[in-house]
Amino acid sequence: MKITRVDAIPFAIPYVKPLRFASGEVHVANHVLVRVHTDTGVVGVAEAPPRPFTYGETQDGIITVVNTIFAPAIVGLTLLEREVVAARLARTIGNPAAKSAVDMAIWDALGKTLGLPVGDMLGGFTDRLRVSHMLGFAEPAKMVAEAEKMVETYGIRTFKVKVGRHPVGLDTAVVRALRERFGAEIELYVDGNRGWTAAESARAMKEMSDLDLLFAEELCDAADVMGRRWLVEQLDVPFIADESVPTSADVTREILGRSATAISIKTARTGFTTSRRTHHLAEGLGIPVVMGNQVDGQVGTACALAFGSAFELTSRYAGELSNFLDMSDDLLTEPLQIRDGHLCRSTAPGIGFEIDPDKLERYRTDN
Repeated sequence: MKITRVDAIPFAIPYVKPLRFASGEVHVANHVLVRVHTDTGVVGVAEAPPRPFTYGETQDGIITVVNTIFAPAIVGLTLLEREVVAARLARTIGNPAAKSAVDMAIWDALGKTLGLPVGDMLGGFTDRLRVSHMLGFAEPAKMVAEAEKMVETYGIRTFKVKVGRHPVGLDTAVVRALRERFGAEIELYVDGNRGWTAAESARAMKEMSDLDLLFAEELCDAADVMGRRWLVEQLDVPFIADESVPTSADVTREILGRSATAISIKTARTGFTTSRRTHHLAEGLGIPVVMGNQVDGQVGTACALAFGSAFELTSRYAGELSNFLDMSDDLLTEPLQIRDGHLCRSTAPGIGFEIDPDKLERYRTDN
């Protein structure tokens, strides 16, 4: 079960339509497929989606750090030495997506070696998660139409609405239009990606106070320490910390500092090993957890599903598991299927997917 080689393969898959939000927009999934090879021939696979506008990682940067720093540090270790791997990866500052992909590929290889699904190895609480869908910036009518399609086609009934534009009325009008169209039939929450000030956030939340929101996420920047604390004290819904909590230490700081009252766990950001630590911390603090999405493809979505379904806390709320629907294609031999508003995880060993070699050849960009 020794690690013999680590690959980092760049690939690019266009989106059907751009994903637009306050901190940027994405037209193409320029991701990195990370493969961990072992001396028994088993290969673990995971995906690293760069978020340069959030964490500073780029596709080229992920490839470089995996090939030149991480691979030499972990080749020769066994799949069971996951804490040793974590300690060695932690020597390098930043690079969360690269670290996470290496970690999850190791878990995938271990599950395949043992003949066990990773979801069961992590906890095995359930075999499925409810799915939420992200609605990016557009006119109210277009966003309502997209929500209608998601309800009718996939049975999705939870929507995360991107906000953070100016004036704030652009976004509050969208949320109101959605509530008026669907009534109590759907769950709604908002994500500002730090696009508003604390004062703008407070005004927007007052305008939406009658719309029965489930959560508010990252409405203003955590760097505005006093402003965010002032905002959170006013809210009557949980305030989710997402990009402001890339580590467990950040979770502790934001929650105990009263700058957030819930968190988002993204396996693309914290892998399985660190996500598990963060989950246990959240459980001890008694705060809600939402499974987030880092503009993941189907590989990354399968990883989030495996982790989210492993624990009771992470399966309480709908997980953000539908972004791959906006991609024009993907790499799996058997695409993920959302049915009746749920995604069911595979019972196959490992994370539970196989890469289609023809698709990888078509979309890889290092040929």
